[in-house]
Amino acid sequence: MRDSEASSQVVDDIHTRLGSIDILVNNAGIIADGLFVMMSKKNWQSVISTSLDGFYNLTQPVLEKMVRQRRGAIVSISSASALMANRGQANYAAAKAGLIAASRAVASEVARLGIRVNVVAPGLIETAMVKDAPIANIKALIPMARIGKPAEVAKVVRFLCSADASYITGQTISVNGGMF
Repeated sequence: MRDSEASSQVVDDIHTRLGSIDILVNNAGIIADGLFVMMSKKNWQSVISTSLDGFYNLTQPVLEKMVRQRRGAIVSISSASALMANRGQANYAAAKAGLIAASRAVASEVARLGIRVNVVAPGLIETAMVKDAPIANIKALIPMARIGKPAEVAKVVRFLCSADASYITGQTISVNGGMF
C-alpha cells in the first residue's frame, strides 16, 4: 500500500476484526526496466516506492501489533535480481535488495520478542511479470532447466510462517532452480 495512513487504518481494522495479526506477507513489486543511464526518475521512484514504501507502510503498523502480542511472522518477497546482476533492472534490483536489508535489520530488532522476519527471493516464476521474457534463453541459465511455479514459492512462504520455522529469522531463501 502506498499510503501509510490508509495502511495503518487497514491494519487496525483487520486487527479489530480478527483479534490478532500473526502473519504478514509483503508481495508487492513492479518492473520498469531500462538501462540505468537512460532511466527516468519516475521509473526509478515508482519501482523503489512500490517495494520499499509498501514494505514500510504495512510492516510498521503490523509490527506494532505483533510486538504487543509477542509473536508473529513476516515474509517479504524479494527477487533473484537482488542477488545477481540483471541488465536493465537497477531500480528493481535496488528495491528488492532493500527489502532484504530492511528485513534483516527488523529481524534483529524483534527476534527476542518472538517475531520472525524472513525473505524469499524467487528466480524466474510463471507469473504475468515474466510473460514477455525470452523464456527459452533464460531456461538455459537455470540448472533445473525449467521455470518455477508460484506454488513452489508459496510453499516456502508457508513454511517460514509456520512453527516448523520457529528458529529461522533474518534469512533470505532463494527459490530459483539452482541459478546461483
